[in-house]
Amino acid sequence: MASLLLSGCSGNNNNAAAPEAAVQEGSEGSGSPSALPVKTFTALLDNNATFPYSESWPVWSWLKEKTGVTLEVQTPSGELEESLNLAIASKNLPDILYMPNRKESNKFGQQGALVDIKEYMDKMPNLSKWIQQYPDEAKAALSADGKMYMFPNQGFGETNRLVWMYRKDVFDKEGLKAPTTYEELHEALQVLKAKYPDSFPLSIRYGQNPDELNASMTINFGTSEGAYYNFDTSEWHYGPTEPAYKEMLGMWKSFYDEGLIPPDFLSLQTKQWQDMVSTSKSFVTVDYISRIDFFNNAMQKDNPEFNMQFLAPPAGLADGKQLNPYFHYLESGLTVASTSKQIDDIMAYMDFFYTEEGRTLASWGKEGETYTKEGDTIKFKPEYSDVTEMRKQTGLQTSGTYTWIDFDAHLSLFSDNLKHAYEEAAKYDPSAMQPRPAFTEQENEVISLTGEAINKHRDESFAKFVTGSRNLSEWEKYVEEMNNLGVDKLVGVYKEAYDRMQNVQLSGE
Repeated sequence: MASLLLSGCSGNNNNAAAPEAAVQEGSEGSGSPSALPVKTFTALLDNNATFPYSESWPVWSWLKEKTGVTLEVQTPSGELEESLNLAIASKNLPDILYMPNRKESNKFGQQGALVDIKEYMDKMPNLSKWIQQYPDEAKAALSADGKMYMFPNQGFGETNRLVWMYRKDVFDKEGLKAPTTYEELHEALQVLKAKYPDSFPLSIRYGQNPDELNASMTINFGTSEGAYYNFDTSEWHYGPTEPAYKEMLGMWKSFYDEGLIPPDFLSLQTKQWQDMVSTSKSFVTVDYISRIDFFNNAMQKDNPEFNMQFLAPPAGLADGKQLNPYFHYLESGLTVASTSKQIDDIMAYMDFFYTEEGRTLASWGKEGETYTKEGDTIKFKPEYSDVTEMRKQTGLQTSGTYTWIDFDAHLSLFSDNLKHAYEEAAKYDPSAMQPRPAFTEQENEVISLTGEAINKHRDESFAKFVTGSRNLSEWEKYVEEMNNLGVDKLVGVYKEAYDRMQNVQLSGE
C-alpha cells in the first residue's frame, strides 16, 4: 500500500518549492514556536449542534504552537452538502474542505475541485509511515480512479459500534441467563412476555435506521442486508436472496406473531423506543454502544437497580458465529482544494496529524492543561469528566482537528459499564472488515437506480414476510422477483469495483 501511494509522488506538484514541514519525519515536535513559519489557511468545516464551532477553542492555539498554522474557519449556514455545492460551483474555494462522506469527496475530486493527496506523498513522511500501519484505512480512502482525495482517518469510528444490550437487572430478577443464540433469545423473550404481559421484550428503533439494524440481524445468520464479500468463498454475494436470510425472516416472524416485538416495530422512531426502554416496557435492544450510559445515567437517578449492559450478539444458525456488524469506521474527512495557492504547506501541516505527537494532541489536548501523565499513562484532568463537555470546552475531536485518534481518550471518560462494553464488543468483530470499494459515476448510477429498486422490494418483502401478509412459502417466487430486478447486475458492480481496487493495490499504479 505504501508503494502504491508513494508511486504517485513524482513530477505532479504545482508548487516547485519544498514546504517547510511542520513536523519532520520521526520528529517529536519543533521546539520553539517562534521557529515555525506562520501560515494561515482558509477552511470550510462542519458545525455540530452539540458542540458548535468556536474560534476561542484552545485546540486552535495548541495546533498553532506545534505547526505555526492558523485556520480561518467558515461553517455552513445550513446543510454542509449545500455549502459545499455552492462553494465548488462558485470556484471560490477555501484551502481546506471537510467532506461528509467519501462519495462526495470522490465526486468533487474527479471534477477537478480537489487535490490528489498521493501526488504530494513525498512531502508527507509521517503519512507514508502511517499507511504501512493502517493499509485498510488508506485503501478505503482511494477513489475509483485510484486517487486519494480525502485524508484517511482511524480511531474515531469506534463511536459507531452497533451492539446488542439488555436489562441485566431484569434478567437476574427472573433467573434468566444472557442468551447466546436466537433460540435462547426466543425462550428468554417468551418468559419475559409471560411475566410482563404489557411489555414487548425486544424493541429496536427500526424506523430510524433500518439499514444498520438489518445488518445487525443478518450478520447473526451468516449473511448480509445487501451485496457483501464472502471471505470463505472469495466471491461477492447478495444476502437477501440467500437461504440464511429466509431463516432470519422466520425467526423475526415468530417474534412478531408472539407479541415479543412491538406491532409497529417497522416504523418505531427514537422517542417511542426510548420511552419503551426507560419505562420497562422493553428489555432487549440493539443500538449504538453509547446508549448503555445514556440509559443508565438517566434512569439510575430514580431507579438505582436499572442496569443496561452489553449483550453478546446471539448466533442465528446452528454452530453459527456470534458477530456484530463492522460499522466502526468514519466516512467523513478533510480534503484540499485544487485552487489553493498553499498546497505544499497544507500537506506539511496535515502530515503533523499522522505523528504520535499529533495523535496525542488531537485526542488528549495539551499536557498540563487538559491531561497529566503518570509514566506512560495519560489521564484527563479532573475537570474533564464527560466526553461531550470536554469537546465543547476544548474543541478536541471536532471537525478539522483530527485524522488519527487515540480512542482511549474517549474510553477514559466513560463509565465502567461502557468501558466493559467496548472491551467485550471487540471480541465479536468480524475477522475482516467488509471491503468498501469506490465506484465510478456509471457504477453509482447502477446503485442508485437498480440498487434502489432492489432495496425497495427487499424492504417491502421483509415487512410482508415478518407481519404475515406474505407467506414464507413464496420465498422462491420472491427470490425470482429480486433476480429479475437486477441482483446479478448489482453484485457485478461491487465485484468490478472491488477487483479494480485490488488491481490498483497489486500493480502499484
